[in-house]
Amino acid sequence: MNDVSIVATAVFHSVYAVLHGSFDRVRPMPGESRDRGAVSLEQVLWFVAAGVSVAVIAAILWNKIRDEANTPVQSPSAP
Repeated sequence: MNDVSIVATAVFHSVYAVLHGSFDRVRPMPGESRDRGAVSLEQVLWFVAAGVSVAVIAAILWNKIRDEANTPVQSPSAP
């Protein structure tokens, strides 16, 4: 996979995680009482996946910036 598809996949999954969690809390079913104090395994895994995607994007950007900074500068010459 190239860099663009990795970034697009990471962004898609991060947005999906946020939307997936927010729609469950919009309208709880009548008479339903949920324990909001516990953290589910799914929430932990989504958090880890978001952290990994941020780390991957940061590593890609850092490598591109470092490679660009290490390229020699061509000094202009007079005609």
